[in-house]
Amino acid sequence: MLVELTIENFAIIEHLQVSFHEGFNVLTGETGAGKSIIVDAVAAALGGRLEQDQIRAGAPQASVEAVFEVSGPAGRRILPILQEHDLLDEAPAGDRFTLILRRDLRLGGRSVCRVNGRAVPLSLLQEIGQYLVDIHGQGDNTLLLRRQEQLGFLDRYGGLVELREQVSALVRELRRVRQELEALRQDEREIARRVDRLQYELQEIEAAKLYPGEEEELKVERDRLANAERLAELADGVCKALYESEGLETLPAVDLLARALEHLADIVRFDASMEEPRRLLETALYQIEDIARTMREYRDSIEFNPRRLEQIEQRLSLIYSLRRKYGDTIPDILAYAERARQELSRIEHAGEHIEALEARELELLREIGRAAGELSERRRAAAATLCHAVEQELAELRMEKARFAISLTQQEDPAGAFVGDKRLRFDATGVDQVEFLISANPGEPLRPLALVASGGETSRLMLALKNALNQVDEVPTLIFDEIDTGIGGAVATLVGQKLRRLTGFHQVLCVTHLPQLAAAGDVQYLVTKAERAGRTVTFIRPLTDAERLETLAGMLGAVSAATLQSAQEMLERART
Repeated sequence: MLVELTIENFAIIEHLQVSFHEGFNVLTGETGAGKSIIVDAVAAALGGRLEQDQIRAGAPQASVEAVFEVSGPAGRRILPILQEHDLLDEAPAGDRFTLILRRDLRLGGRSVCRVNGRAVPLSLLQEIGQYLVDIHGQGDNTLLLRRQEQLGFLDRYGGLVELREQVSALVRELRRVRQELEALRQDEREIARRVDRLQYELQEIEAAKLYPGEEEELKVERDRLANAERLAELADGVCKALYESEGLETLPAVDLLARALEHLADIVRFDASMEEPRRLLETALYQIEDIARTMREYRDSIEFNPRRLEQIEQRLSLIYSLRRKYGDTIPDILAYAERARQELSRIEHAGEHIEALEARELELLREIGRAAGELSERRRAAAATLCHAVEQELAELRMEKARFAISLTQQEDPAGAFVGDKRLRFDATGVDQVEFLISANPGEPLRPLALVASGGETSRLMLALKNALNQVDEVPTLIFDEIDTGIGGAVATLVGQKLRRLTGFHQVLCVTHLPQLAAAGDVQYLVTKAERAGRTVTFIRPLTDAERLETLAGMLGAVSAATLQSAQEMLERART
C-alpha cells in the first residue's frame, strides 16, 4: 500500500507531504486545488510522465517520493527484481518490505529515478511501479489494459494457474529437447571436425600417461639431480662431523657424546639424582648414531646422472605443454580427457539419441496439446462467467447497454501442438491469445479495452472489472480519478459502495467532487489552495469527523441544518 507521498515544486504544489491509510481514502476539494496533480505526482513516482513544464515556476527542480509497504503477491513479484539489481537495504521478513520510489527533474535536465535511494533506469522504475499501483482515469498504469496481463487475470479468476503451470513445464521440457536436437543435427562437416579434434586431444593426453602428483615428484627429483655435487658435499660434511674423524682436529660428535656418557655414568654411581640426565644423553647418542647412518646412506645414494636429468626436463616440458592446452593441473587435464571421451561417445551414438529425442518431441507435442486443450476449454468457461459478472457490475453502475466480451483466438501451425484434429501455435501459456473487449454504448462494436477512450465512463468500466476480479487482482493500490464524471445521485452512491467493496483486497484512493462518493470513504482528505507571497500553494490534510460532516454538507450546497442532516445520513448509509 501507498504509505506516504512527498511532493516538492511539482506544478502548483510547493511542498506537500501526506500519509495515506488502508482502506478507502477520498480526496476532495475545489476544482483547481490540485487533487489531480497529486495523482499525476504518484504516476510520476511510478515512472510516468514527468516533463519540464511540471517544475514549479521559479524552482530549480521538482521531486516526488512515494513510500510503500509491500507484501503478498505484489511483494513476491517485486522482490526478485530488487534482489537482482541489489536494491534492498536489508533482507525482508518473508515477502513484506518497505519500498521507496523517487523521481527528480532538474530544470533543463533529465529526470533521475531512484529505488531505495539508488539510481535506476526509468524502465526499471516502471517495471516495479506497475505492480504497486493501478491508476484509473488516465490509464497510464493500468495492468488491465495490457493484453499480456489479461490472460493472467482470466486464469486467476478461473482458478487455472496450476493447470497453466503444467502446460508451462511441458513447454520448458520441449524447448530443452529441441535445443539438444538442434545441437545434434548441426552441420556434418562441423561434427567431423569436432570428432577429429577430440580424438587428437584425447590421444595426446592418453599418450602422456599422466598420473596425479607426477609433476611434484619430478620437480623434487630434478632439484636433487641438478644439485647432486653440492648435496654429496654437504652430506659428507654431516657424516664427518657426526661419525668420521679422519682429517678432523676434533673428535666427531658420536665419540664426544660417548665419552660424556661414560663420565655421567660414573657420576650416577655416586649420585643417583643424575640418572635422568644420563638416560637423556644415552637416548641422544642413539639418535645421533641413527642420523649418522642415514646420512651415510643418503651420501652414498647420490649420483650425478645428466641423462636422467634431461629425461625429467623433457617430461616436465610435456606436462607444461598439456597444461597450457587442457588445464592448470594434471587432475584438470585428466578431467578434460574424460569429458572428451564422453562427448565422443555422445557423437558416436548421436543417431540413436536423435531418434529417442524425436520420439520424445512428438510425445511432448501431444501432451502439450492435451493439457493446453483442457486449459483452453476451461478458459472459455471462466470467460463466460467473468463476462456475465462484469456486465452485471456495469448494469449496477447504470451502464446497462454496455457489452463485455473476452476474445480467445488460436492460430494453426504445422509445427504446433496436437489439439484435437489441429496443430496449434503455442507458448508457455498454452494455445490461446486472450483479449478483453468492450462496447460501452449501443450500436458500437466490441473493441479492445486498451482502445476505449479515457474518462469517467472508462473509470466505471475499470471499477466494474476490478470488482469482478477483486480477489485475483494482485496490484495492492488502486487510484480512481475522474470516476465521477457524468454521474450523480443513486449511481454515485453505487460507485461509492463498489469502491468500498474493493478495500477487502486493496487500498483505494479516489479523487471526487461528489458527496455520495466522499461519504463512502474511510478517511477523507481536503485539498485546498491559498495565495502566499503572490503564489498559489496547495495543501492537503485529513478531516476530523466534525470537519468531514461540514465539508460533505458544503458539497451538497450551502451548509445548513438540512444539508448537515443529509450529510450525516450519507455517512450512516455508507457504513451499513
